[in-house]
Amino acid sequence: MSFSSLVGSSSPSSHPLAPYGWDEGWEAGFAPYAEQGLLPGRVVRVDRGQCDVVTPGGTVRADTEFVVPRDPMKVVCTGDWVAVDPGGDPRYVRAYLPRRTSFVRSTSSKRSEGQVLAANVDHAVIAISLAVELDLGRVERFLALAWESGAQPVVVLTKADLVPDPVTLAHLVHDVELSAPGVPVLTVSALYGDGLDVLVALVGSGTSVLLGQSGAGKSTLANALVGEDVMDVRAARDVDGKGRHTTTTRNLLALPSGGVLIDTPGLRGVGLYDAEGGVGQVFSEIEELAERCRFHDCAHETEPDCAVRSAVESGELPERRLESYRKLMRENQWIVAKTDARVRAELRRDWRRKGAEGKAAMEIKRGRFQ
Repeated sequence: MSFSSLVGSSSPSSHPLAPYGWDEGWEAGFAPYAEQGLLPGRVVRVDRGQCDVVTPGGTVRADTEFVVPRDPMKVVCTGDWVAVDPGGDPRYVRAYLPRRTSFVRSTSSKRSEGQVLAANVDHAVIAISLAVELDLGRVERFLALAWESGAQPVVVLTKADLVPDPVTLAHLVHDVELSAPGVPVLTVSALYGDGLDVLVALVGSGTSVLLGQSGAGKSTLANALVGEDVMDVRAARDVDGKGRHTTTTRNLLALPSGGVLIDTPGLRGVGLYDAEGGVGQVFSEIEELAERCRFHDCAHETEPDCAVRSAVESGELPERRLESYRKLMRENQWIVAKTDARVRAELRRDWRRKGAEGKAAMEIKRGRFQ
């Protein structure tokens, strides 16, 4: 059955895939594949070299062996728009359309490879549980990846019913807002429905990816947004608020109020992958202060006339923010250096320079006390 016979001459807004994000841009990008008689579809789930693809004629199971490149960044993932065979057993994904955005983290591989968690995402919903002590550094890490992906992040503080004191809750929200400049911060209780209306309005258009650690309440939140129990939910441990991986694959779900949601497994490790721009966005106040430093390559440590250190000393900038910024920038620099010889050489020169400066400072100090 041909593509045209399935969808007729309908506009993108009335297309069978419109609830999954199909628009004029995707239609134009797919035109060459339509001429080949292939069907458009969006990947709703991937596992073991196969994927479930929602097409104009329904959801089909397809093999991805024709699009298995050496680069792990180019494997088919949840959220991709693909061209699939119109029929046959087995069916195959023949190609995927260029991604508008992609949420990428580094893998544990020694080769410093990136892993695409979700593609073509408009909103990154970062779920943070209030059942345990806030880890602002982890919030900043998630935000750096979200900004780098090209998506608009939103932080959702889940299990708000566990913080009944409104003053305490307001302080927690304020702390997160200071760590997430320019990002909406919502408090939600999926158990009682509190705050869900605001979140539904935010994710009511486009595609959203739901991110967070195990036990953050992502599956409960996904069920609340979808309006039915589509995801398995298990209780988190009281000791540390962590849960078992109730979601083991990334699943794409159409929301009844509009929009699409990609639920992901709980992320134990969230490594940066070439996310300097994202880090800069999270710590925008530090980047702005750095423009007033005497040296354009100021490390904000012992350099004279450092505007960032001055802001810390005056109380304008929390020391914790600066330490978190340094940590993420170092990590990102290390990841990039593993795959870029020029960056590695620059790092070595920088280390040698700092070593020489430290040695000279020690010699001066020894001279003073002799």
